[in-house]
Amino acid sequence: MKDLKTFPKILLFFVVLSGALWLGGYFTRLVISYQIFEGTDFTLRNYINDQNIAGILRSFEPAVLTTLVLYLIFIISYILFIITSKVSLKANGWLFIITIIILLTLPFEIYLSIIDYKIIGLLNTTNFNPKDVLNLLIERFKIFGSFPVIEIFCFGAIIFFLLFQPLKKNNITNEN
Repeated sequence: MKDLKTFPKILLFFVVLSGALWLGGYFTRLVISYQIFEGTDFTLRNYINDQNIAGILRSFEPAVLTTLVLYLIFIISYILFIITSKVSLKANGWLFIITIIILLTLPFEIYLSIIDYKIIGLLNTTNFNPKDVLNLLIERFKIFGSFPVIEIFCFGAIIFFLLFQPLKKNNITNEN
């Protein structure tokens, strides 16, 4: 990986930057969205009422939009990096594991991103119904339950693999 050309290095920069920002935004968004509800029965907290629910949900929009855009940048730049860098996944087991984690979580995250897109669409209308947005948030929680937390741990493992690069074949030749 030391002898990468300029374009793959730029793509790798975008992968790392967008991935780190997405992970932080995703975690922030989870914390914010869990603060709206009490427990696991999805009842609104007692300070949320009909007068302030629209404002609370509108303040939720930047976190949703940020994670949606950053994940899109992350996936596109990662796929382009793998294609253009021509790094051997066989010789770099750590990169193979990272690729597997990303590809396994991709379909689930695409489905959740479709729900996020619907949320953004509703929040950008002039007179949106807060109940519709809340139903989409609840659907997001009910369908994949603890998947977002598992995904955060998986992407934490990606950071470990990037730092320590285990399962890397060394190309040391013995001269006789």
